[in-house]
Amino acid sequence: MGTTALDSEAAAGAHSARNDIAAARRVLDIEAQALRKLAESLDDDFSRALDLLASARGRVVTTGMGKSGHVARKIAATLASTGTPAMFVHPGEASHGDLGMITRDDAVLALSNSGETAELDDIVEHAARVHIPLVAIVGRAGSTLAQRAAVALVLPSAPEACPNGMAPTTSTTMALALGDALAVALVDRSGFTGDAFRMLHPGGSLGARLRTVRDLMHGGERMPLVGPDTAMSDALIEMTAKSFGCVGVVDATDGRLVGLITDGDLRRHMAPALLARRAGEVMTAAPKVIAPSHLAAEALWIMSNCAITSLFAVEDGRPVGILHLHDCLRAGIA
Repeated sequence: MGTTALDSEAAAGAHSARNDIAAARRVLDIEAQALRKLAESLDDDFSRALDLLASARGRVVTTGMGKSGHVARKIAATLASTGTPAMFVHPGEASHGDLGMITRDDAVLALSNSGETAELDDIVEHAARVHIPLVAIVGRAGSTLAQRAAVALVLPSAPEACPNGMAPTTSTTMALALGDALAVALVDRSGFTGDAFRMLHPGGSLGARLRTVRDLMHGGERMPLVGPDTAMSDALIEMTAKSFGCVGVVDATDGRLVGLITDGDLRRHMAPALLARRAGEVMTAAPKVIAPSHLAAEALWIMSNCAITSLFAVEDGRPVGILHLHDCLRAGIA
């Protein structure tokens, strides 16, 4: 039988897919090798750069032109979101008045693969004139920018990943990764906490994942609670009124959570005399609990893995709130 047009199209499509994947893997391999080379090249200059950036009483001002400018914007955003005040200043706008944004209290982080970007000249001059620390991320150690910087972080020589070896690909990947390394190392130095990170990320899916149990839990009179000696008839009324599918049992003396009664406990103890029994006789002792300071995502994980729908938040063993599975889902935590 002869080859049909459909057969030819299928073969061409398969060949094209293989080529596409091979090209993508080649790019990723080139850039991965460059990143390993970058990691191996780090020396004391990296720590010196951190010293300058960390000592700034104002902001870290990032700048760059073209693709380096896009990378510099991202580095500024990463620094700001991890506790280091930062902003991006476009070098072209700096020459037309935005130099006033850069103060004596700031530090400048300038990016240029060639190190000869003319548009950066005015920022470099301004930094030198008013004694602003200048850190450079450059591709050539002997470049003008590298020579004029207080510290130059020089990217190792590596081929660009584009077929012509010209479009900024590997170089921008290395610069971006080095910016991330600076930001994270500054976090390590400052002791920037998860709580502080959450405060800077209140919106979106990231903000949802960073919400704590305390943010979502129901406290006070909303908690379904009874004592161990409470009659099951009254415990059922409390359980039904609060609509969490459970009721917590607290010690009458010290208020500590000693047990939990759920629908499952009711089924296991189902008998004509159930309503005459006491809550302490029916409860499951030592129930799963969580601290209110923990992430709501952790509470959701506990509920999902333990096949429960509600979780008490406790401090010093005493219930301070209750969280329902639906609370987490409504908050966009998944």
